[in-house]
Amino acid sequence: MSNGNDCCTTAEDGAESDQQQPLILERLEKETKNWKSVVSHRLKKHCSCTPKKAKSKILGFFPILTWLPRYQLREWLLGDVMSGLIVGILLVPQSIAYSLLASQDPIYGLYTSFFSSIIYALLGTSKHISVGIFGVLCLLVGQVVDRELALAGYLIESSSISSNNSAVLLTGQGNDSVGVECDRSCYAITVGATVTFTAGVYQVLMGLFQVGFVSVYLSDSLLSGFATGASLTILTSQFKYLLGLKIPRPQGWFTLFKTWYGVLANLGNTNICDLVTSLVCLLILIPTKELNDRFKAKLKAPIPFELFVVIIATLASHFGHFNTDYGSDVAGDIPTGFLPPQLPMWTLIPNVAVDAFSIAIVGFAITVSLSEMFAKKHGYTVDANQEMYAIGFCNILPSFFRCFTTSAALTKTLVKESTGCQTQVSGLVSALVLLLVLLVIAPLFYSLQKCVLAVIIVVNLRGALRKFTDIPRMWRVNCVDASIWVITMATSALVNTELGLLVGVLVSAFCVLGRTQKAQVLELGRATTREHYEDLLSYRGLRTHPGVAVFRYEAPIYYANQSLFKKSLYKCVGLDPVKEKTRRIKFKKKNKQQGEVAGVPNTKSEEKEAVGKEDEVEAGATVTLMKSSRSLRSLVIDCSAVLFLDTAGVNALKEVRKDYAELGIKVVLAQCRASILDDLQRGGYYPEKKGRDGGEDKIVFFTIADAVHHVQSLSVSNGDCDSKC
Repeated sequence: MSNGNDCCTTAEDGAESDQQQPLILERLEKETKNWKSVVSHRLKKHCSCTPKKAKSKILGFFPILTWLPRYQLREWLLGDVMSGLIVGILLVPQSIAYSLLASQDPIYGLYTSFFSSIIYALLGTSKHISVGIFGVLCLLVGQVVDRELALAGYLIESSSISSNNSAVLLTGQGNDSVGVECDRSCYAITVGATVTFTAGVYQVLMGLFQVGFVSVYLSDSLLSGFATGASLTILTSQFKYLLGLKIPRPQGWFTLFKTWYGVLANLGNTNICDLVTSLVCLLILIPTKELNDRFKAKLKAPIPFELFVVIIATLASHFGHFNTDYGSDVAGDIPTGFLPPQLPMWTLIPNVAVDAFSIAIVGFAITVSLSEMFAKKHGYTVDANQEMYAIGFCNILPSFFRCFTTSAALTKTLVKESTGCQTQVSGLVSALVLLLVLLVIAPLFYSLQKCVLAVIIVVNLRGALRKFTDIPRMWRVNCVDASIWVITMATSALVNTELGLLVGVLVSAFCVLGRTQKAQVLELGRATTREHYEDLLSYRGLRTHPGVAVFRYEAPIYYANQSLFKKSLYKCVGLDPVKEKTRRIKFKKKNKQQGEVAGVPNTKSEEKEAVGKEDEVEAGATVTLMKSSRSLRSLVIDCSAVLFLDTAGVNALKEVRKDYAELGIKVVLAQCRASILDDLQRGGYYPEKKGRDGGEDKIVFFTIADAVHHVQSLSVSNGDCDSKC
């Protein structure tokens, strides 16, 4: 074995080096299958139907058939009932409040929470997440509803929404009856249900095509930034209710600035009754919610202060005649029971198809991320594609009953988990609580002020808004993720909510590509005690081999970074072969021109003299080259960190080998994974010619040490040796 300080080797060392052969492994031959047989096999696999397979499909599509027979009544029932009751009580005021965000009447928020709780219990695979109304999705739905209302010519914030005679208007309404009988409230839920239906269809189709993996492309920083930006938009949109202003919701881009402009311009029209009620409710809810958070470890269940505030505010508004005497906007008539099912408006689907797609992606991504997080915490697994089916049908089926889009909600999921939830039975208990409200209690909320509902929404945004305090910590942990968070948040809040999601995805993709662009070639050195190579700039005590340089590139080599790879390699080696060849050509041309100026070189003596000068110039250039590159004779490129090569990457390696070979420097590759070797073979990296050179070029080196020993043995056999040894 050659020492790192030795340049020349003795005869014994040469014999010993010849005996040390590179590690040779025999590749397994991959079985090549005919495409017809592959297609036939897959068709038989997916299209064949056996009793066992049919049973497996049914149990997979309805997970409740699997876990319900194994339900442990004594151990799990109490926890499920307690968590279901508490979440159901929390859902009542929040469902009514978040209807404002979706530009719907309060009854539709209750419908939405009721149906989604039942359907997810039947189809969902997560035991702990609470599926229902989620603020960000309500905002997205509300923006579409307001846009379509404006296009249809309905007056924004007309008095009809306050009267809330939805039951009369919608009963018996068919799919094409929107027009004479349908007022603004009726058309709003028709649009909302159509958006919800379309989003659900997207989600079910994604489940059918097994594209549940798309959730991995929406990182935690992206989703968190998107939710925080949307929370700022939600907060701004609620100020008009807090102040009792009747202003339209702005459409298009920069809605945050437009909303603030509208609020400030109409500040003189503030309803004092609504303002005082909002301040009192904020002063009550913010401290009490903080107490709930601080003592959640000691409390068996969070105290439902929101419900208490709703009850007290409703009584105060009813007996104080806030609506009639002070002009305060109230929830209005909330009918009991259920309305007959109604088909979505098919003619609206082309108008809302793009909006529904972004809503479908956001709803699915949030649901899957939460379900996987709690499944990992409690030691079970969830099926991403089945979650896609579950959340899709949580949107499709309720859309026939005038509901709007749903997904998992973090706040209610945390409450559900902390109060002893064991299985999806908890969701069924929550649905029973909502059913009681829908059948009996709902009309009692007639006098509930909308400003109280806005306060509930604002108070529930505290968690999302606290993310701003985490920016310094996120930056210290990973500046790239922090940048994605800030850009996504800023775009969602300041420009457009849907655009924020798209920008976040693009920025994340460009950050991944950027990391491959930033990768640099590293020069490696050998450890003194063993055959191990690491970066010279990262560790001390590493040694280099005279005449042999070892480099590593820690990124794939493909069309986008192949030129950067070559540039970084040439810079690290200290020798650009292309520039060196150009310099030599210029020297030869200059020498030739000088000879022609001195006289016509016709005699043999003059020709010999010119040739001698050219050789002298080239020799001088070579001496300079060797001094600047430490008498470099061989380059070893460690490919262990190269994930893949494309055609441009293979061509780049071929160019590097060819250019350095013209300068007398041999380039070999080491530690190539099997897929890289296949890429090199297909790309024509290894020469087809037979003979000694072709055989040497086809040698595969599985370790850097084998490659170094090989090139050193070639140098010794050729008689190359530094004079300094």
